[in-house]
Amino acid sequence: MRDDVRALLEEHLDEMRATSPPESVHAMAPSALAVPAIRFVTARDDDGTLLGCGALRELEAGPGGHGELKAMRTALAARGRGVATAVLRRLLQLALQRGYVRVSLETGAEPYFEAARRLYAQHGFEECGPFGGYGPDPNSVFMTLPLVTVS
Repeated sequence: MRDDVRALLEEHLDEMRATSPPESVHAMAPSALAVPAIRFVTARDDDGTLLGCGALRELEAGPGGHGELKAMRTALAARGRGVATAVLRRLLQLALQRGYVRVSLETGAEPYFEAARRLYAQHGFEECGPFGGYGPDPNSVFMTLPLVTVS
């Protein structure tokens, strides 16, 4: 993993720890993202500057499968430029390529996470109950998006 990516993810973890109680921080360490079940993507400017990143974790494999969004982060200097939307769209394309019928996510319930919840809602995600290994958590909002393929 490149140093700039590691730094952005560490910044993400630091903010999650500062914003949410320890038991409600579900962000993954950079080392945990380098496994076969996770597809990690970055967005870069023409000059190679890191703009943002995101990951798709496999919860259920293959056709009829289920994926989870993780590590969605936009660099501070790149906010407001559509980076999160571009990363999200790429991850949803990857989910379709993997045969997933649903993509879900966990984000914070605190006001700090309002922009993230709004982004996901604008792309069709709706609130749902806990999924995967998550349990009920008043500091978490769970969202899901059914994926439709056109044949």
